[in-house]
Amino acid sequence: MRYVAPARGSIDPTAFMRLPLADWQAPAEWLLGEHWPSIDVLNAARSAAMHERFVAQTLSLLNDGQHYEQRIATHGEIATRECNWHDLFNAVIWLRHAALKRALNAQQVTEIAEMGTKLRSRPQYAMTHFDEAGVIVVLRDRRLLKLWDAHDWHGLFWRERAAWLDGRASVEVFGHALLEHALTPDKLLVGKALVFLGGADGGKAAAVCADAIAAGKLLRDPLELRPLPLSGLPGWHPDNGNEAFHRAAACYQPRRAGREYPRPGCL
Repeated sequence: MRYVAPARGSIDPTAFMRLPLADWQAPAEWLLGEHWPSIDVLNAARSAAMHERFVAQTLSLLNDGQHYEQRIATHGEIATRECNWHDLFNAVIWLRHAALKRALNAQQVTEIAEMGTKLRSRPQYAMTHFDEAGVIVVLRDRRLLKLWDAHDWHGLFWRERAAWLDGRASVEVFGHALLEHALTPDKLLVGKALVFLGGADGGKAAAVCADAIAAGKLLRDPLELRPLPLSGLPGWHPDNGNEAFHRAAACYQPRRAGREYPRPGCL
């Protein structure tokens, strides 16, 4: 069933105090204020290095005959629905991770040139999954990867709960649909993860991702992405402080027979 975001002003305030939204409250009035930020306000928040700009998605704009991704690549115009949570979070991600967004856009346009606008390739599916629900995970403790490979969610999120608090594992949310879904505090969130081993932070990992995507070496198939039940992370769901949650949560799925994951990247 398609997710319908709650109306502005009707959202449980605790949603903005819990991760992942707690990490995106700058500027806070965009999420908590009475009024939606305008297109001009979004554009004013761009860095000097971001040449793309947000434009209102109007009927006139859509009648230009261009695909969403082509319009960004050709004109630098990011079609944005006003007063819309999904597109607001997309803008927020652009403002934080413009290089990664730009790399995805360039590869999407390359695929569109080959596939046309009606069909989609395996790389397009992979990039879309990541764009909507992607997370970048950095593990500094290789033992956690074994639990993840086995879908031992109780082990990964309960027995090793401290790892997600003491820096041995960190998560950077990239998918804007994940942020939108987090507006409903009790909703179970599952991300599509790219994982790296090393001591660098999420910012370095995002830059590595951007370079690899731009070079056509990453996100060539949806199977490169690992499911990560984000609701298991400490503080990401109101019930996950109880061990029972980690034994029966619906977001914890067993690994499919024969499913293998690619080796993680290194930082």
